Amino acid sequence: RVGNGYDTHPLVKGESLILGGIIIPHDKGTQGHSDGDVLVHAIIDALLGATNLGDIGQHFPSNNLEYKNASSLNLLSQVIEMIHKQSYSILNIDSTILLERPIIKDYIHSMKREVAKRLVIAEDRISIKATTNDRLGFIGEEKGISAIATVLIQKES
Repeated sequence: RVGNGYDTHPLVKGESLILGGIIIPHDKGTQGHSDGDVLVHAIIDALLGATNLGDIGQHFPSNNLEYKNASSLNLLSQVIEMIHKQSYSILNIDSTILLERPIIKDYIHSMKREVAKRLVIAEDRISIKATTNDRLGFIGEEKGISAIATVLIQKES
């Protein structure tokens, strides 16, 4: 089974930029109900979609104070428990982060390590890429950040 996920958040001064559970030094960060980790949110939605379990908003609604400033990696841990209860395992994840700056290539290995730990899979099953928007739109104007993710899962026999 295949699932895809997408997330976007505004970038604002005074917030932390957290991607894949890693704090990235930058003058702007994501504004969100939880920690605003667009990468992990996209992966969560892809996993929930592949297993037909709804979406991130159903399981972790932004009007629930329990999830205010929550670690997205902790939410991901809860989702992988749901996936395992359905007897699914992850074959691979492909993801892309869309942001103009900062350049994040030096943080990708750390992001993969953190996500892999939470999903209890090998790092080589996770692809994380980044691209700019060539200064176009809200991403290019550095007003926001987005991420997309695709997952392939299989039912264990």
